[in-house]
Amino acid sequence: MTGQADRADDTGDGGNGTTGDGRAGHGIAANGTAGDGGPGRRAGWKGSVDRWKVAASRYALLPLRLFLGVTFVYAGLDKLTDSAFLADTGSGSIGETMRGVRDSSAIPALVDLALKNPAGFGYAIAFGELAVGIGTLLGLFGRLAALGGALISLSLWLTVSWQVTPYYLGNDLAYLMAWLPLLLAGASVVSLDRLLAERRRIR
Repeated sequence: MTGQADRADDTGDGGNGTTGDGRAGHGIAANGTAGDGGPGRRAGWKGSVDRWKVAASRYALLPLRLFLGVTFVYAGLDKLTDSAFLADTGSGSIGETMRGVRDSSAIPALVDLALKNPAGFGYAIAFGELAVGIGTLLGLFGRLAALGGALISLSLWLTVSWQVTPYYLGNDLAYLMAWLPLLLAGASVVSLDRLLAERRRIR
């Protein structure tokens, strides 16, 4: 009897059902998964996709921020370097532009206010666009910059492009809508606002 028990022990199954060569048998790993690691690969792939989705959501507004920042910096510099635009009268001047849209604007009183000093109004718009664009690109006072951009776009929509029909051909309304997500979310990534917030937390 003892000899039979010794022979049973010598089969090498060790009581765990494996064959004597130590393999689980039929290509199945000890944890019950396929030997080629298929489920593990799928889990890794899904994890990579999930991480990409999180990163994409986090940086979703960055392209919009870059576009609006570059556009407003360009618009401000273009106005400041155009002597014809910053004149009270003459072809292409801010004065002639405002007089031309006065009767078709949504708020004629706003146009009348600009016409009291057309050149001053032109400089205000140009420097405002430049400040908004720089603040947006740097992510400095992001919500304030977005508010400034939205107000500039709103004022231009109600005056210069109000008469454009159909409405979707007027770009100032589109810019106004584009500023709203940045006004709500701020510049939360790749920004000076985030850097300053982190420094305040460390202190």
